[in-house]
This record gives sequence, C-alpha cells and structure tokens, in this order.
Amino acid sequence: MKVVVLAGGTSTERDVSLSTGSMIYRALKSRGHQAVILDVYLGLEGDIEDIFDRDVDWAARIGRVAETSPDLEAVKALRKDGDRSFFGPGVLKICQMADVVFMALHGANGEDGKIQACFELLGIPYTGTDYVSSAMAMDKGITKDLFQTYGIPTPVGIRLRKGEKEERKVPYPCMVKACRGGSSVGVSIARNEEEYAAAKEEAFRYDDEVIIEQYIKGREFSVGVMEGKALPIIEIAPKVGFYNYKNKYQAGSTVETCPAQISEEKTRQIQEIAERVFQALRMKSYARMDFMMSEEGEVYCLEANTLPGMTPTSLLPQEAAVVGMDFADLCEKILSYAVK
Repeated sequence: MKVVVLAGGTSTERDVSLSTGSMIYRALKSRGHQAVILDVYLGLEGDIEDIFDRDVDWAARIGRVAETSPDLEAVKALRKDGDRSFFGPGVLKICQMADVVFMALHGANGEDGKIQACFELLGIPYTGTDYVSSAMAMDKGITKDLFQTYGIPTPVGIRLRKGEKEERKVPYPCMVKACRGGSSVGVSIARNEEEYAAAKEEAFRYDDEVIIEQYIKGREFSVGVMEGKALPIIEIAPKVGFYNYKNKYQAGSTVETCPAQISEEKTRQIQEIAERVFQALRMKSYARMDFMMSEEGEVYCLEANTLPGMTPTSLLPQEAAVVGMDFADLCEKILSYAVK
C-alpha cells in the first residue's frame, strides 16, 4: 500500500512524534509498503507526483527525540509561506494520493481531532480513532467529566481557567496539569502554596485551562486497548521523581515491567476499566489508558491517549510484544483497522 506516515507538527510533543513516525515508517518499509514520512507542518517542496516511487530514506531526513520540549518558534521560522496554513506544502495532496495515512502525531493539532475532521471531509483514510473521540480524550476536563458520568474511578479534581477565581482547592499534595497537554508537559506536583503557584504558572504556559487533582501516591500502570480489547498491563516505575517528559523518553530513566506484577484480580480490574474508558470515549482502533494504584490498592484512571507513542521506549509496543506481536506486526494491525 501507499502509506503516508504523518509526524512532526507544532505541539510540545513534536520531537517525540518525529521519533514515533520514523519507527513506524521503517517498520512499514520492512513489510514492503510504499511508505513516505512527512512533517505535517513543514511539508515537502517541489515535484511530488512520483513520491511513492522514489528510492529515498525519508526517515533519515527528519528529526530526533529531544530531552526537552522543541523550539517551536524556530520550527515556525522555517516555513516560507509565513505560517498561513497548518498543513505544509504538498501535505494534503500527498495524503490524498495515498491509500491510507498513518497518524504518528501527538498533542495539539494532531491528536485533538482537528486533522481527523479535515481528513473525514476530504475522504482520506487514516489510522486511530475519529475526530469526536480524539477531541474528547485530548481535553482532560471533558475526559474527567465522562469518567464521572460512566462511573470510572478517577482522582478528585477541578478545572481552572486562566484568570479565574478559585472557588475551592484540592488539598496538598496535588497534581497540576495543562488541560490539553501530553507527554507530561506542563505537569507538576504541588506540596505547598509556593509550589502550587509555580505549578499553575508552568501549566498555564501551555494552555488557558488547567486541571488540579488529588495526588495519588502508589504504583503507576498503563494498558493499551485494541479494538476494544485490553492488552497486558505494564507497570512504570521512574528511578527518580514521577513519570515526566524526561523519564518517558530518556532511555534508562524508568523501569518498565510487562506483564505487571500484580494479582489476577487487579489485572482484570484495570483491564476492565480500560475497556470501559474505550467505550465511554467512543474510541475506535486503538488507544492507551494510564492508571495509578494507591498504597491502599485503590485504582484510578488518569487519562486516555488516542495516539500513544511508538518510540524505542514506548509502552504500547512493549505490551503488544507480550502477546506475540512485534513492532512491525503492531503497525500492520493498526493499518488494517484503518482500511478494513
């Protein structure tokens, strides 16, 4: 098949997306697909008519994983057209020439449903869930509302808009999160007033709305769901601090155990909740849910990720490997969901 792997963009997860896309691109090429990887924002200048027939290592031409958030202003300065459209030169036309687009984007303008809605209107097949569930899952406030409606256990929390007066406070320690961020960018733990003020300031750098929620001390888990069925659970244990941006993407920063060493009862409980989240958010294809289990054994779902990472340290590929699905198999399976 002719496949466009769409990566990059202008979110704080740009560099992670480029790494995800490069791995997917190489896996699809190894299976004989006519694959091309594109930076959705920078696009491709020049003649594109024979792009799927060119003998080019497209992955060698774009990006890497960074240990800090990318310099987005520097990226935007590379656009010759003055940033008049989110889609770079040639991107939409190349996507229309493909049999399917493999979505390797993360964060805003990629994982939030905007591109999915555009592709729906243009009749472009794409991987992952649709624009409605993408938008709901990207907004942690909407997600939390739906969790409460469907009886899905989640930490107690409130939403706060920039400049809004706080009617009530979550007791310390608490977590402060950018409402529509990802990869733990704009996420902090606050244990006192000083840390709380700093945490809000940091979160508001990335969004005009933040989530402030109960801090759960305990063990962290993640579980992928494919076509409504949960994969094995993986436990995530950062060597220092919590599962922040650095610990997610710097090799050796976190101990990851799959299958997680927990009882069969807890395993079934977490997997069942993950499948309920998949249904509550009306997801399709695949996703990944994140959980905390308190020291008392209570389970809480934190959020859902509609385009989970596919980097060397990502969680979903590790979970799929436990059931005998190597990385290329996983990419093929996700691709099959989009075209069936």
